[in-house]
Amino acid sequence: MTVKTNWRALLAFAHDVCAAGIAWSLLYGLRFNFDVPDPQVADLMASLAWILPLQAAIFLGFGLYRGLWRFASILDLQRIVLSAGLGAILIPLVIVMLQLQASVPRSVLILYPLVLIFLMAGNRFAYRIWKEHRLYSPLAALGEPVLVAGAGEAGARLTKELARSRQWRVVGLLDDDPRKHRRYIRNVAVLGPIAELPAWARRYGVRKVIIALPSANHVVRRRVAELCAEHGLEALTVPSYEELISGSHPLTTIRNIELDDLLGRDPVVLDNAGLAEWLGNRVVMVTGAGGSIGAELCRQIARFRPARLVLFDLSEAALYEIRTALGDAFPQLPMASVVGDVKHASLVEQVLARERPSVIFHAGAYKHVPLMEEVNAWQAVRNNAYGTWVLAKAALAARVEKFVLVSSDKAVNPTNVMGATKRLAEIVCRSLQGTGTQFVLVRFGNVFGSAGSVIPRFREQIARGGPVTVTHPDITRYFMSLSEATQLLLQAGLQGRGGEILVLDMGEPVRILDLARDMIRLSGADPDRIAIVFTGLRPGEKLFEELLASEEATRPTPHPKLRVAQARDANHDLVGQMVTWCESDRAADDAEVRARLKVWIPEYAPSAGAPVKPLTAPATADEARVPTPLRATRRR
Repeated sequence: MTVKTNWRALLAFAHDVCAAGIAWSLLYGLRFNFDVPDPQVADLMASLAWILPLQAAIFLGFGLYRGLWRFASILDLQRIVLSAGLGAILIPLVIVMLQLQASVPRSVLILYPLVLIFLMAGNRFAYRIWKEHRLYSPLAALGEPVLVAGAGEAGARLTKELARSRQWRVVGLLDDDPRKHRRYIRNVAVLGPIAELPAWARRYGVRKVIIALPSANHVVRRRVAELCAEHGLEALTVPSYEELISGSHPLTTIRNIELDDLLGRDPVVLDNAGLAEWLGNRVVMVTGAGGSIGAELCRQIARFRPARLVLFDLSEAALYEIRTALGDAFPQLPMASVVGDVKHASLVEQVLARERPSVIFHAGAYKHVPLMEEVNAWQAVRNNAYGTWVLAKAALAARVEKFVLVSSDKAVNPTNVMGATKRLAEIVCRSLQGTGTQFVLVRFGNVFGSAGSVIPRFREQIARGGPVTVTHPDITRYFMSLSEATQLLLQAGLQGRGGEILVLDMGEPVRILDLARDMIRLSGADPDRIAIVFTGLRPGEKLFEELLASEEATRPTPHPKLRVAQARDANHDLVGQMVTWCESDRAADDAEVRARLKVWIPEYAPSAGAPVKPLTAPATADEARVPTPLRATRRR
């Protein structure tokens, strides 16, 4: 190696060579009580003439000048120890091999590497301490005082990073482990247990608390957040365990605490080896790639390095956004971005023939219940059911190995058009099972933060000072985080063998009223000033959701958070009627759509007041006939 031609490296190199000379000379002086006889002075100078070049070559060989002293680390110390140790070995060897006449005291040979290590490493770390103190201590004194809940590895790393921050000043850490109390981490004291948080906050004038417990049980995180809310403190947090594993956020990202941090569940354990084998080096396609579920699904899939990721979405803006985000996070990932409609059969067939995906995740759907219930029922059927049929038929023609349908808990005993169309999409996929492609259906409930979720709506209302609108005091929903939902979706796709409906473990249902109250407390707003108003159930909305229909039973899978629902056999004639109807040139009104869905899906019970047009005659002969493309597909 050669010394880099910059003044810092040259200065560091000169320092080390001088340190070697000083160490050697200093030990000579100590040996003779700093009264070195003339013969030994001559030996000292003669030995330095060849020791310094030898030691300099060793320094260069160990790459001591690749880093900066300001960032001196244990790795630098290891290199210094090795270079000094090698020098201590080579110097006596050179004396013996060259039969030099110089007399070197044994104490000098023994102590030389120790003194050299002290000089080289000591100066480096002293410089780093001085530099960091000079740069950061004045800034830290100006930062806002904060307490950190959690004195584990996450808290230690966070404390180290915040020492460089202009915004924050960590005045103490809190942890329930008594062994850590009254100890110091990065020169910050562990003050006591988390229960003493209010007292320490008053003592130090703290208004913000950072919860650094990414892998702790959600009960602990909730306790800290509620303690903060009770005493008027703002709770912040570091990313969750799932976010750290997915790589979407570094540990030092500080954000406001969200509901999914408190309703957290045990981390999802994925079969990473199985997923890597399934998705790695294969072409994977995601429809609805710009939506909340689709976009997170793309991020999760990208971790397993597919040969190509095909993004398909009707929204140009959403597609551009996810394409840009993936390009920044995974610059080496080959991608294809297709703006298109799943109902456009020729386009879908062309895309699949060109890209040849091995796996398709169909996440594209109209899912907003009230919007699909009024005026848009026809579009809900065409997009959610007919669009699934078009994509599934093209998947068969392209010999796609596995087709994963993202379904919904609203498909169980549906009371609205959106849920009924998702149930119809499930029937479409099950009717095609056994024809080559494996069709896997996955049901889950609401996802925190997804487009159309109640959470962003509550957040906006609280920011405006209220009121917060809840449809009914007893309405409940299943919730899970976006990362957990997509990870389980991948796991379900891996485990599914075709034809089954996989149901995710959604935990316990959550009362929306309690959700609203939690959000008001977490926001730091005064619960007495933010009113909660009940507006009544919206069109198509029911008080509670189900994950399993009454006639369905479940059986376990190897994954504890996945179960298989045993559903009734699909009606092939029903699918043919739906396809013929959707391909007609006219648009059906809402009442007719509900009437058709009621005939095809007996468990569908439209909400009270929803118009249903009575069908004066059964399905026509043309509608009863299965379309030719589907017949051909079924014979394969």
